[in-house]
Amino acid sequence: MANAVVAGWQGHDYQARLFWYYASFLKDRTRSDVIEVSYEADAPKSFDDVVAKYHPPRPGYGSERIAAEYFQIKYHVVSGGRFGYEDLVDPEFINAQSKSLLQRLKEAKNIAVPNSSFILVTTDTIRDSDPLGKIHQNTDGSLDLGKLAAGKTPRSEMGKVRKLWRDHLELSNDEELYEILKGFRIEAPALSLERLRANANMQFKFVGMMPCETNTDFRYDGLIRALKGQGKYQFNRAQFEEMCLAERLLQSYPLEEYSAVALRSYRDGPFETLDASPENSLSLLQYFEGRFPASGMEWVDSIQPVVTDFLEKIRQSQRGKRIRLFLDAHTSIAMLAGKCLGAKSNVAVELVQKGKVSTSVWNANDGGEIRPTTVNTEALSEGVSVAIVLSITRNALVDARDYITANLPDVGRILHFVPENGFGFQSITSGAHASDVAETVARTFGEARVSFGATIHIFSAAPNAVNFFVGQQTDYMGTCIFYEYDFNRQVHASYTPSFRV
Repeated sequence: MANAVVAGWQGHDYQARLFWYYASFLKDRTRSDVIEVSYEADAPKSFDDVVAKYHPPRPGYGSERIAAEYFQIKYHVVSGGRFGYEDLVDPEFINAQSKSLLQRLKEAKNIAVPNSSFILVTTDTIRDSDPLGKIHQNTDGSLDLGKLAAGKTPRSEMGKVRKLWRDHLELSNDEELYEILKGFRIEAPALSLERLRANANMQFKFVGMMPCETNTDFRYDGLIRALKGQGKYQFNRAQFEEMCLAERLLQSYPLEEYSAVALRSYRDGPFETLDASPENSLSLLQYFEGRFPASGMEWVDSIQPVVTDFLEKIRQSQRGKRIRLFLDAHTSIAMLAGKCLGAKSNVAVELVQKGKVSTSVWNANDGGEIRPTTVNTEALSEGVSVAIVLSITRNALVDARDYITANLPDVGRILHFVPENGFGFQSITSGAHASDVAETVARTFGEARVSFGATIHIFSAAPNAVNFFVGQQTDYMGTCIFYEYDFNRQVHASYTPSFRV
């Protein structure tokens, strides 16, 4: 019984933290499109836990723009929960007595504002091999209706899904089903409770609200429930400002001036579209399947021009200013971003470094602790080209050496960089430390007297802040090729070349 009570408390806290994260954008001067955020709104039922509205409607990953997002939150204390397509027609899945999630979705679409999204946020995971996982899209959590339409008969895999859902909703044809499923998204598995707290605290700092980082309890969890009890649960920008003043939630010191820029090739759940304004955001999710380019996409021909064009526009528009870069992206994209926003770009860059729990803002001059980096040179042959291997979060040398030996006969030397205290996910302490690693790489490269015309191959297992700063140093290295590693053992558990700069 006690465990059930704790789970209930944590479920309410999860809902509160999602609310505060979205509501904080009502104070973000760069996100004037966020016009209203509600906690336990009046309607639509089951998608009323948190509601965010936008004007003008914000871009989505499809052709339609999104005017509102309605959230249904399903939180569990442990992460072992699994679900599939059949659970979406089971009322018990959402702790209901009579109506299922899909029935609630059908009702919600009849009363919500046009062009809305309806989002199931759950800490559970889609069951392995379930048909639901085969139509759940990496881009935004939506369902691929094209794949759902595959198979002509009710006996086919997707035919069984369509029939179950269609009959359950009392629909006469598949087109009616597709219309209901448009805008439906599933965020699974969603972020942890503590990661939500960290994200909310970081956003509070960005918009001038008081974070709550040192207390065991998170004041904001109880505050929104108390406000709800007073009938205060729906806020526009003016109402939210008034509430923050009344509750003394605002910082006393002035806000720092910066422009937020977001570059993404990995998903970050329901938060990713809020990091920066639409014109300052680039999503590459449609170019990838997992860690690898999608079918028909190439690193150099398809992805590199899109990234460089976007960052050139940012460089031109933000010249002489400071940008805060949200970089949820592949190693190679982080290095390419550093290349495009190098020392000569006349743009000051700080990076939002997201960890498993905490999130930090790093820059080269943040005054953080700097620890030494060890450099070892390994001779392979008489080849003139050089490989740079960064073993910062893990030991990349063995896999990199295997790849080099098998595929790069022109590489004569490996320059291997390791933190003096050993590699690991906590081995980089600050932006200043990350920048110092990159400067060590540049200094070692200069001292190595690399032959003119040699190609530099860069293999990195490092935080993206390090990758970004290393990318800034490539201006002085000549031709460089970046590499990506198959961390998930999705294809070959080795390296593959990506960008050439």
